[in-house]
Amino acid sequence: MAELLVSAPAKINLHLEVLGLRPDGFHELAMVMQTIDLADSLSLRPTADGAIRLQCDRADLPTDSSNLIVRAGELLRARTGLPELGAAITLEKRIPIGAGLAGGSSNGAAALVGLNELWGCGFSRDQLHAMAAELGSDMPFCLDGGTQLCFGRGEVLEPVARSAGLASGGSATTADRSGTDAPALGVLLVKHPDSSVSTPWAYGRCRELRGDFYLSSEADFEQRRAALRRGPLLAALAGGAAWPPIRNDLQAVVEPEVASVREGLALLRRAGDALAVAMSGSGPSLFALFPDQAAAEAARQSLAADLEAAGFEAWSCRFTGSGVSLGA
Repeated sequence: MAELLVSAPAKINLHLEVLGLRPDGFHELAMVMQTIDLADSLSLRPTADGAIRLQCDRADLPTDSSNLIVRAGELLRARTGLPELGAAITLEKRIPIGAGLAGGSSNGAAALVGLNELWGCGFSRDQLHAMAAELGSDMPFCLDGGTQLCFGRGEVLEPVARSAGLASGGSATTADRSGTDAPALGVLLVKHPDSSVSTPWAYGRCRELRGDFYLSSEADFEQRRAALRRGPLLAALAGGAAWPPIRNDLQAVVEPEVASVREGLALLRRAGDALAVAMSGSGPSLFALFPDQAAAEAARQSLAADLEAAGFEAWSCRFTGSGVSLGA
């Protein structure tokens, strides 16, 4: 195989609720995540020298073993027991770095899928999911993508299209985890290139400010999961209800302290036909939802001068129904 291309799409959070602390020290979350068509591209070629080499068109992105692409390759190779396996990987970045869009996690998931194919490892989707969960909380979602409820640290997935049948509790079966058809919604995504938010800081700040309200029992956690499954957000995604305000508990603590987040949200809220406006993940990326991509692009153009004057980068995107995929 001369070369293999893999597409690694970004995600946004349509709901991010911090429920409490888990015994392992991580936060217990209830989220709805959505894949969008802004994507990085990985090009992979096999080598037989036992080296995993990564190149990137962004000089500010590390390409050593701190990068999830390299770590994913090392983990996959270790599971094969074939240390001579190697790869030359080129990453073309389109997703902004450190933006709350799971770009790094999606890259790592793309490496798992791509190298599994390139090396002929034959690992099943279940096995890839298990490896993804070892590497990062968002990586299992990035494998499948679409519109999914994400629980636990984010690694327990329930496709939204099947969630109604799960309202009494429990998670989707392995066979049910693939990405689902996405609503035909458009996204105006903005980020200030000089702005960054530390995810550990955001969760730590959330614990400081909201820790008194954290839930502590599995029964309480499940009650909140069930409420999300039955709530107005999923009804809106199904096209049967108006869009509710998007809940992001991290936005509630980040927005007051990060000027670019406040300014970007204020600009997006000026797009009067937006269905909803919110921050993604721990930020600092921000988005507005529209009935379709044409409306998102029209909003981008109408706000272009103000966004440029404030230093924001902007993309018009759309929802997609799958995660990482072979071919770019």
